[in-house]
Amino acid sequence: MNWLDEGSLYSQIGLFLREDLGRGDITTQAIVARNTRARGRFVAGQRMVVAGLEAAEEVFLTLDSQQQLEAFTSDGEELDVGKVIARTTGFADVLLSGERVALNLLQHLSGVATLTNQYVRAVAGTNAVIVDSRATTPGLRMLEKYAVLLGGGQNHRLGLDDGVVITANHASIAGGIGSAVKAAKERLGRLHRIQVKVATDSDVRDALSNGADLLSFENISPEELGRLIAISRQLLPSVTIEYAGNNMSPDTVGSFARAGADMICIDELTSSAPSMQITFQIQPF
Repeated sequence: MNWLDEGSLYSQIGLFLREDLGRGDITTQAIVARNTRARGRFVAGQRMVVAGLEAAEEVFLTLDSQQQLEAFTSDGEELDVGKVIARTTGFADVLLSGERVALNLLQHLSGVATLTNQYVRAVAGTNAVIVDSRATTPGLRMLEKYAVLLGGGQNHRLGLDDGVVITANHASIAGGIGSAVKAAKERLGRLHRIQVKVATDSDVRDALSNGADLLSFENISPEELGRLIAISRQLLPSVTIEYAGNNMSPDTVGSFARAGADMICIDELTSSAPSMQITFQIQPF
């Protein structure tokens, strides 16, 4: 998983475990004798794209440096219900204490990858790509964006230091879209592409005439999007068009792709993807 910063991952997993363990797993400590051995396996309860295997393994490694997962699939692969995802053998108290955090990560990240894949398949055959946003769970941005890649999507900017996006609020403070774009161009030069959120014909002309490279439209119909794209490309044929809106689902996203959007940004990939059904079954060994 070279895309992930392993040091950052290790640090985050430690925080997640401290949140769950507190002063210790008193149930396991009261019931399970020390050095008891056990075997655990993760089993898919529904069809899904798997994501988060390394994060799940890191949970157990943090509790016991000798603990490792034996994976029967790879992150990014699609599995049917009932398939064993991975198994691990070690101390029973480690498996029991790490179970919930490992499951939370595996279920959530697989949900992100699976939902992303549904959107990606829905725009197949068009020129549009599915991208995520900054609407991520605090502390999980790196992992959630990795899961989007596993589902076939692409990452938008990772943070505020990773790209220029001028919103209506920026424009309001700067005195208009044109002023905001001009200021960004003057101060950043050609270090960054300038993305601007626009809503009207006038916004489009104001943004492009002052040097915007990418236009973003929100919450309009596919027909209106197509009209605004046509105007945009008459002014600047090379302009990149992004669409984002709360009127999309895997069933409807294709209409926005066919309207001519190059990128379709979906907050829900990381903000509200349903967790996948995965169980962790433990037996004495």
